[in-house]
Amino acid sequence: MEDGFSLQDATVGIYGLGLMGGSLALALRDHCSRLIGFDSDPSALEVALSKGIVDQAEISSVSFLPPVDVLILATPVPAILDTLSRLPALIPEPCIIMDVGSTKRNIIAAMATLPECFDPIGGHPICGKENLGLENADRTLYRGTPFVITPLERTTQRAKSAVAQIVSAVGAHLIEMSAKEHDSILATTSHLPFLLSSALAHSTPQEFSSLIGPGFRSTSRLAGTPAHMMMGILKSNRDNVLKAIHDFRGSLNEIEAILQTENYAELELILKQSRNSYLTITEQ
Repeated sequence: MEDGFSLQDATVGIYGLGLMGGSLALALRDHCSRLIGFDSDPSALEVALSKGIVDQAEISSVSFLPPVDVLILATPVPAILDTLSRLPALIPEPCIIMDVGSTKRNIIAAMATLPECFDPIGGHPICGKENLGLENADRTLYRGTPFVITPLERTTQRAKSAVAQIVSAVGAHLIEMSAKEHDSILATTSHLPFLLSSALAHSTPQEFSSLIGPGFRSTSRLAGTPAHMMMGILKSNRDNVLKAIHDFRGSLNEIEAILQTENYAELELILKQSRNSYLTITEQ
């Protein structure tokens, strides 16, 4: 190929074999030459090997990582940042570095400090589940979903081609944008919904459980996500999340005021507008 990268001939390393990394490994299994999995949990590595999810499994606390053409960081945001700080000591050979972290600005800033032998590019697949771990990995998780890439100024065409081939192989569709734009949008479309689900679950008395139906379950589903998985996201995107909360509170206050004045015609109009917005947004 013109850019010199062929996924079919590449050795791909996936650092973190949880839901996202495990699903990525399953989806890439037949599309690369060799797949190496790294994780801090020996039992996850054992499962990955026994089920043929990876060709080679290594504990992530090793002093040196084996050579790879592409290393994909698939851990929570704080762990990605920690790994990026240690990469120069971990990998002796040049390679493409990609991540699948849920916020991008801090990660891109850390990638910019890597030595020139690394070819970094940010990434974030817009998919997931509230049930985490390799046991919940699904080879179709990425299929049909948006996969955002956030290149650095130094990102080469070779790295962009590598990521494009990976995105295509897992069945996602690629969207390129800046890290700043990504974090601003995801605060509303991903991070705020988690907080709203959490607030709903937190404010609902347990004695109401016998009358919980599908509406509550679907609205509060994201509250089932382990808190430790969200803390790094909320910390690293705090400013945008606060703005999203402020904007949402404005809409909720408007609805509350209309109910207080019993202006039901106005309420119906807002609900119709909301339904139209929902249909437009979700049909994209």
